[in-house]
Amino acid sequence: MMAAQKPEYRDANGFIAEVIRTKRRKSADIRVEDGAVSVVVPVNTPAEKIDQLLAAKRRWIKEKITLHREMTPVSSKRYVSGEAFSYLGRNYRLKVEAGNFAPVKLLNGRLVVTAPNGTERPHMVRNALVRWYKRQAEQKLTEKVKRFAPMVGVEPAGVGIRTFKSRWGSCTAKGKLEFNWQIMMAPNRMVDYVVIHELCHLIRHDHSPEFWREVARVMPEYQLCRNWLRENASRLSI
Repeated sequence: MMAAQKPEYRDANGFIAEVIRTKRRKSADIRVEDGAVSVVVPVNTPAEKIDQLLAAKRRWIKEKITLHREMTPVSSKRYVSGEAFSYLGRNYRLKVEAGNFAPVKLLNGRLVVTAPNGTERPHMVRNALVRWYKRQAEQKLTEKVKRFAPMVGVEPAGVGIRTFKSRWGSCTAKGKLEFNWQIMMAPNRMVDYVVIHELCHLIRHDHSPEFWREVARVMPEYQLCRNWLRENASRLSI
């Protein structure tokens, strides 16, 4: 019952942890991905227990967050109200409100996020945006894979969302498709191309002329999309 509730967050004094409750775990697990903290716990774990766990692991978590910030390319973004962020090729203005942390919502054409004032606010806002893009990616890319798989004539083993440094997607040896969540900043047709590209790798695992023929069969104008992504890749980041 709790697993179906809206996303749950704990303010851990300097960072926000997303709580993921699951029946599949008997112990807690803390993860730091893309500088965002999540804690996976059994369904009935009380909030006090989660807070204790985050406090006990605070130093390790902060080290992971710091390491991610040091490795992340410097962004021109300040994560303040008025800045534009692209979603499926359209720009949306960010609106940052003061208060207890609340995740990003797309309201009236704006990306609205609530975060407390302080030096950590820009990082909280960025992490909230990353989480939002990942959620959109999971939903939209799964839908697109279902739509295009019959056209390509394949049945993938699943869909996963990842952070890749220099690629938009990959196809595992077991037939699972994995996509870079940042592709959600590109126009819709570019996202279609990436999905079709990875689906075609279930037929050919190389980039041979035969592979590109499969891509062209479903998307004749694929070269335009390929070129667009090459030219605009550096802009698709937050």
